[in-house]
Amino acid sequence: MRIGTRGSALALAQTRVVAAALEKSGVPVELVTISTEGDRSTESLASLGGTGVFASALREALVQGKCDAIVHSLKDLPTQPHPGLVIAATPKREDVRDALCARDGLTLDSLPEGARIGTGSPRRRAQLSARRPDVEVVDIRGNVDTRLGRVGVDLDAVILAAAGLSRLGRLDAITEYLGIDGWPTAPGQGAVAIEVRAGEEKSVSSLDHRPTRVTVDAERQVLALLEAGCAAPIGAHALIDDGLLFLSARVYSADGAERLTSSHALYLSDVTNPATELATRVARELLDAGAATLAPLGGGV
Repeated sequence: MRIGTRGSALALAQTRVVAAALEKSGVPVELVTISTEGDRSTESLASLGGTGVFASALREALVQGKCDAIVHSLKDLPTQPHPGLVIAATPKREDVRDALCARDGLTLDSLPEGARIGTGSPRRRAQLSARRPDVEVVDIRGNVDTRLGRVGVDLDAVILAAAGLSRLGRLDAITEYLGIDGWPTAPGQGAVAIEVRAGEEKSVSSLDHRPTRVTVDAERQVLALLEAGCAAPIGAHALIDDGLLFLSARVYSADGAERLTSSHALYLSDVTNPATELATRVARELLDAGAATLAPLGGGV
């Protein structure tokens, strides 16, 4: 099986995990590295058109038959399905949290006034502005090592996904994990998606982890229902506990001064499609409360 992947260290690391799982089941694997616009450009993600810049080249390669499956960081995958392609598997999710990587072992609260913190995420920018309005938030791009290399040089800290640091063996760089209750992360963060051509789902279906599939579907459907673009500061988190699916989503104003939160839960056995039902409730409540006045949304549930 030929698996398409971006060429970054993180993309290769998570694709190799998928490849190892397939090889363990007896499937020979070849990695196919594909360059994307998001990898080539140094512009901000918002100016490039959002996280889809990482996915489009991979999807085109799959459609053209240059590979048999592609692996995405799920948080980088647009919610709009691509014609002829399907997400066939979402392996078990890793840590969903954001992590602070600061100089001198500092935490978010102990960083000095005026500290420079790097992030390329509108959500993290809004969260930082709300929690520490006295710091300077610096827009950054680049791979994980490039970002970490700036800490202690021209930045006091960066914020990255804990899952990515784990996959790269860089947990040593973390000085603080940011708790999910007060710091909700991107829908799908910590999970990967394996996409294939429609009709070929069985080739990777053995890697699908059902609880992960349900929770990330709920988070991403909130994003889709709100019609939230890449510039919308939105965090969402779902979990399953004792047969209950919990979903919470939060919309921030760009400056972090205002926020709206909606949280709901239901028993998985109560409805045919619990992720859709729960996401609809949460998105409707956020829109009714005025979320579209806070962030660039186009949703109508």
